[in-house]
Order: sequence, then C-alpha cells, then structure tokens
Amino acid sequence: LWAGCAMAAGPVLLVLLAAGAVLPERDPLLNVCMDAKHHKSKPGPEGKLHDQCSPWKDNACCTANTSSEAHKDESNLYNFNWNHCGVMPPKCKRHFIQDTCLYECSPNLGPWIDQADSSWRRERILHVPLCQEDCEQWWEDCRDAVTCKENWHKGWNWATGWNRCPWGSMCRPFSEVFPRPKDLCEKIWSHSYKYTTSHRGSGRCIQMWFDPAQGNPNVIVAKYYSWKKRSSPAGMEDVAPESDQAVCALPWSVLLLLPLALVLLPVVARGCGSHGWGSL
Repeated sequence: LWAGCAMAAGPVLLVLLAAGAVLPERDPLLNVCMDAKHHKSKPGPEGKLHDQCSPWKDNACCTANTSSEAHKDESNLYNFNWNHCGVMPPKCKRHFIQDTCLYECSPNLGPWIDQADSSWRRERILHVPLCQEDCEQWWEDCRDAVTCKENWHKGWNWATGWNRCPWGSMCRPFSEVFPRPKDLCEKIWSHSYKYTTSHRGSGRCIQMWFDPAQGNPNVIVAKYYSWKKRSSPAGMEDVAPESDQAVCALPWSVLLLLPLALVLLPVVARGCGSHGWGSL
C-alpha cells in the first residue's frame, strides 16, 4: 500500500519539479542595465569595446561609441574635463577611465541600483562595495593629482558648457582633498562606491579591473548581494549564508504551484486510505 500511494503521489511531485525546470527563475537584480543617459535597455554582446572597457565586450550595457568617449580628456558623454586643475597624470586618469567603463558597461550592478533625482538619469548606483585593492591603488596613483572639489557630481561652474572649478575654490593635491582611500572612493561620486576591506577574488566586492580571459568575477558578487537583499529584513545588512555554497531555494514557479499540490495530495491520500490506511 505504501508503495502504491508513493506511486500515486509521484505525478504531483513531478508537476512541481517540471515547473521548476520549464519556468526558470529570473532575478530582477541580475544581468541588468540601469536607466541612465547612455546605458542600453538591456545587456548584450558588443563587437568591440575600446581599450579599458573591452573586458565587458561579451555582455555590456554600453555601446562601442560610449566606450570610446570614456577614454577622452574632454568627453562628450557628460562634457566633463578631467584636467580642470591642470593635466591629470596618466596613471591617475586610467582609474577614472576604468571607473567610467564599470559604470557605463557593467551588467552586474543591479543590487546597488537606486532612484536618481537628476534630469539626465532616472537611476544611479549607491554603495557599491569596491574591493580594497582597487580603491587603495586608485588613491595611491592619484595622490599627487590636483583637484578643487571633493564631490565631482555637483557644484561645478558650467558657464562654458564644461566643468570648471567654482569661483573661489583652490586646486589642491588629491592627498589633501581625500586624506584616505576611503574618502576618495566614497565621496567623489556621492557615495556611489563603498570602501571595503574585502579582497579581489573573495566574491564579496566589485572589481573595477579584471582579466576577461578568467571570466567576470563580478557576476558571482552580484548574485551574493542579490541574495542578501532578498533574505535580510534590513536589505543589505551584513549577513551570510550558512555556507559559501550557492543558496538553495524553491523557484518561484514551484511556489506558485504549491496550492495545486495541496489540493491534489489530500485526494491521493484519501484514495490510499480507502485501500486500507484507515484500518492501520
């Protein structure tokens, strides 16, 4: 009788398992582009992305033209001039180019996309956990560069159509404007980034730099923080899964069919009962 009832319940379980296979779960925080000035509506391959943006060519939120503009001293992307306090050293500028490539091209920033209140974009990124090495090298290579502002998102003099230092501001070395790596990474773009002590390859921080031949390390980072955002009542509180393995959960399609299972299983049980369970 037990065997017969198990066989009778089998189709119900198969319905659930098949639903999970046929209707795969899609996480809205993964593999997405933000709603901003130059971003594509959804990520996809690009034939050729320019220079430092090239790691994202297999799956990008930017176009080839955007990647090319990201490398110019006076880019038409935002009419922004890196050399507002004299010529920015090349070793420093490469970090700002890489920062632009990450922002424009990465499809792995979904967990940190937030609403924006500006005229040129509806969404932005906020508190992206940047790997310690990336932030500290950025600061080290730019410490002798010169700027007049701590927050580069706002407060410029745009009278010429390009960003110029506000009246009365002084050009000072980065090391004075941003005394620590944390200050640079968190303040320069209105807290788009968050300084962390997590290391590259840990799966817990976003890398600005990576070798595409080794795969995109930010994919697993986005998955981890997407899980945190769904599972923690406080959103992105510092919680961790019980293990570093992928978190297993029932797909939404299976959950949708659970009510059907709850209807069918009692019918199966009654059928089994009429064949002798009630007398046990």
